[in-house]
Amino acid sequence: MSQTADQKRKLAGDAIALMTQLDVEPSPDNYSVFHTYCAGTKPELKRAVDVLIGSGNAIRQAALDAIRDEHLAPSLEAAIANLGAEMNGTLTGVLEHIARAARDTTAYEKTLSAASGELGGVNSGHDLTKLVGTLLSATQAMEARTKDLETELHRSSKEVEDLKSKLDDVRMESLTDPLTGIRNRKALDLELERAFNNARTHGEPLSLFMCDIDRFKTFNDTWGHQTGDQVLKLVAQCLSENVKGRDTAARFGGEEFAVILPQTELADAVRLANAIRKRVESKKLLKKSTGDILGAITISIGVSQLTEADTVETLVKRADSCLYAAKHGGRNLVMAQTEIPGNRAA
Repeated sequence: MSQTADQKRKLAGDAIALMTQLDVEPSPDNYSVFHTYCAGTKPELKRAVDVLIGSGNAIRQAALDAIRDEHLAPSLEAAIANLGAEMNGTLTGVLEHIARAARDTTAYEKTLSAASGELGGVNSGHDLTKLVGTLLSATQAMEARTKDLETELHRSSKEVEDLKSKLDDVRMESLTDPLTGIRNRKALDLELERAFNNARTHGEPLSLFMCDIDRFKTFNDTWGHQTGDQVLKLVAQCLSENVKGRDTAARFGGEEFAVILPQTELADAVRLANAIRKRVESKKLLKKSTGDILGAITISIGVSQLTEADTVETLVKRADSCLYAAKHGGRNLVMAQTEIPGNRAA
């Protein structure tokens, strides 16, 4: 049943009031989560938000982004299903043309066979001319149908290639953060699982670091969300410029980023983390309209390395703990697992 204008206004007010109560940043993405929550149209999203609220802790932006990506993002499966339907239609057309060609070939073979049988009964030039005319006509028709089939197969082949390209684009889009252009949380999870399994299989080191932009909320509150987006893009650029080859940089959610470093020991990961931290710190955020410097950007980073007892979850959790230690240690710091009490032996 459609809502009245008053019901829509009440729903919008409830969502905004709840965001204010929970001290959640009033961004469009967060509003979409809480509007859906208050509407009750997605029970799984509602349960996920209830868990956050029930924890009694401050709600982290990364957690809200993860809920939005999981429950409100466009479905990759739906896009693939649409492309699959298109490809199925193309292949069905090809099969129909092949079946028709097979029928034509059978008919042509019958014509040739009949003509072969009639040759013994030819008694005059007129009969021979008539028989040759029949064969010539059948052969020309067969050539025309064969040419049509080749044209159709060529066209269908191009359609399949175009659909494959679209499918690759959809997959890449589903794994890319639209704002920063680097990998998103889904891509991070997939790549981390792959890197974890490779490290286990080959006995290689694997390091991970989690990054968080210091005082990001202050940038948003002071200069607005467009400036906040500029900060996110700048940090993502610093990560992508310094992470190469087999390594993966991704936006974890909100103002948090992560970097997966296969075949990398903890000490080397820490050195890279400090190089990126210094690179970000050297950047100055400018107001485009005036050229005024809005302030320096800094990040805090937590670094962990895979141990024999680790799962993917514990590796991430330890890097996250190191990140918060860096935050509490004064920000603009890199903190490794060996510097955290209880992790020295890890």
